[in-house]
Amino acid sequence: MATVLLHPHRYPRYCCLSDLEFDYINPYDSASRINNVIIPEFITQGVLCLLYLVTGHWMMFILAVPYLYYNIRLLYVCRYARRQHLVDVTEIFNQLNGEKKQRLFKLGHLVFLLFITLFWMIYNALEDDNV
Repeated sequence: MATVLLHPHRYPRYCCLSDLEFDYINPYDSASRINNVIIPEFITQGVLCLLYLVTGHWMMFILAVPYLYYNIRLLYVCRYARRQHLVDVTEIFNQLNGEKKQRLFKLGHLVFLLFITLFWMIYNALEDDNV
């Protein structure tokens, strides 16, 4: 279920970047909207990985750890150098294509985790009915 909680954080950011690309929104509003949901997304992803670890879902944990590692690397390792986890208002047009690809890749990863989670949930529910 925590995977579902991450999807609302993904979609508005991609829409903000698309709106910015077609000049429907100004760069300041787009950057502030995107930057407001970055830290909650990182926290939710950390809680999701922790839940997978605590509940013993090792395969799901292994699939979710690279995404968490990438987020932690953006937040802490590069934080003081360039603050890469935030979108810069002055550089947003130069980074637009890269940011969109990054957001789509993250969204694809979360959709993959969602489908795997739903598959195992349905599989286990049907398995319990057969016993």
